[in-house]
Amino acid sequence: MPVRVKICGITNLEDARAAVDSGADALGFIFFAGSPRHISPESAAEIISALPPFISRVGVFVDAPVDGILEIAGTTGIDTIQLHGSESPAECVEIAASKLTVVKAFRIKEAASLDLIGAYRASAFLLDSYVSGQLGGTGAKFNWDLAVKAKQSGTPIILAGGLDPENVGDAVSKVAPYALDVSSGVEISPGKKDHAKVRRFISQAKRTGI
Repeated sequence: MPVRVKICGITNLEDARAAVDSGADALGFIFFAGSPRHISPESAAEIISALPPFISRVGVFVDAPVDGILEIAGTTGIDTIQLHGSESPAECVEIAASKLTVVKAFRIKEAASLDLIGAYRASAFLLDSYVSGQLGGTGAKFNWDLAVKAKQSGTPIILAGGLDPENVGDAVSKVAPYALDVSSGVEISPGKKDHAKVRRFISQAKRTGI
């Protein structure tokens, strides 16, 4: 089965449509004010309302209160919550109880970074690169051997961090993840996608994953 692809950091309808037309399975909307790809709930709702069916709408949050997450989910139409901070296992359970899909992200620095995974229950774990002072979208790659090891948890693994059209084929071949998450690797500038790179990334990923 071809690997699934999420294009993250969507800030405008043109990029959203280009990603969907290129075969993206999911789009990510970042509701963390500290990100250069931050989007308001109002703008995200406008984009989401124009999307075709069967595309997953993912809201990315960093240490946001659960009630605030649920409120944004209700007003925007996002169906999946990606937690990219130090959220607790209990918070993941609380959000999942609201019938939303939960993805918990972990920043991977070394093998010990995987130790926390066992404490969490989520629909998938997203593994991103650890860069001091930054929470994601860094364009940095981590040791993919650790992603292979993380698959032993039995929970689907979403690979992120330093992916681009040139290395995505190797990533799929080596890790065979459930899905890929890319942002900076297909951008002209933070929050503005390069449509040619998006097409090439998705094409390479799904060709390799067949």
